[in-house]
Amino acid sequence: MGLIDNPAAATDMAAPKNALIDPFGRMVDYIRLSVTDRCDFRCVYCMAEEMTFLPKAELLTLEELEIVCRRFMAMGTRKIRLTGGEPLVRRNIMHLIRNLGASVKDGTLDELTITTNGSQLVKMADDLAEAGVRRLNISLDTLNPDLFTTITRWGNLAKVLDGLAAARSAGLDIKINAVALKGVNEDELGDMVAWCGDQGFDMTIIEVMPMGDIGNENRIDQYLPLSLVRTSLAKRFSLIDSDFQTPGPARYVTVAETGRKLGFITPLTHNFCESCNRVRVTCTGQLYMCLGQDDNADLATALRQHGEAGLDAAIIEAIGRKPKGHDFIISRRETATVGRHMNVTGG
Repeated sequence: MGLIDNPAAATDMAAPKNALIDPFGRMVDYIRLSVTDRCDFRCVYCMAEEMTFLPKAELLTLEELEIVCRRFMAMGTRKIRLTGGEPLVRRNIMHLIRNLGASVKDGTLDELTITTNGSQLVKMADDLAEAGVRRLNISLDTLNPDLFTTITRWGNLAKVLDGLAAARSAGLDIKINAVALKGVNEDELGDMVAWCGDQGFDMTIIEVMPMGDIGNENRIDQYLPLSLVRTSLAKRFSLIDSDFQTPGPARYVTVAETGRKLGFITPLTHNFCESCNRVRVTCTGQLYMCLGQDDNADLATALRQHGEAGLDAAIIEAIGRKPKGHDFIISRRETATVGRHMNVTGG
């Protein structure tokens, strides 16, 4: 299947504008769409080193991914984030990005962002900026080259830093996402906050989330409560509480010494679900109403068997089942996880 010849048609088709209000009155105006489960890294908190990826035939085509986005847009979605895996390794992904970016340029969509590990940015940053992308979230957990290779297993820090430089030169806003890993990078997080200030980047620190079998690693041993991280950072920086918000779950402070924003995503130590305005669609077309629960809706089957009307109906029914919050638990006595890896659902 090719890409949509008339993208506006998929958005303009009549759809109820309040269809994305969940049972708790939250407007779901933000979707995170995984375009591939494949990645050129094997980060220790995300997946096992020897991963079995989905057969390519099971993935939604680029055209189907765009139709899903536009049906959500027709019902009120204003922000879309493309994730993976590593989204920029999917073949011909720039076609989808350009089509969705056109909706940012004409005002149909407020924002199209991409979460990436940065490995492809040297060759793609200019194209992303031209296509309508304004902001990137870059996953980066350390500035130590050897530790970077240890965490990512396959990654090269120099290549990522070159990609960051290319993205900044292209005019893209950059936010660094760092996962706090106990005994691994916890002593470096302060240096990363300072480095982000020097580079003009915002930063978000994220707790480990219990998702999927990651092989020999133990998430309990990886888990570092961000309450401890914030206490440690406050000894070095003046952290000023901020009411700044993005479509995501981070709670922000301003770092007085750098003037940059620092976010904390704390699914375990401080549940952020009361303000959740987002859902996730996997690369196979499964709609997850909550990252931390396994309940989902099969959008791929709905679209392929019943067309866009069937897709709309499946989306509306699923939003009606969106839970109040997730069920993540992690402790020595109990760990409540979901079975799928983050690379399938999307970050």
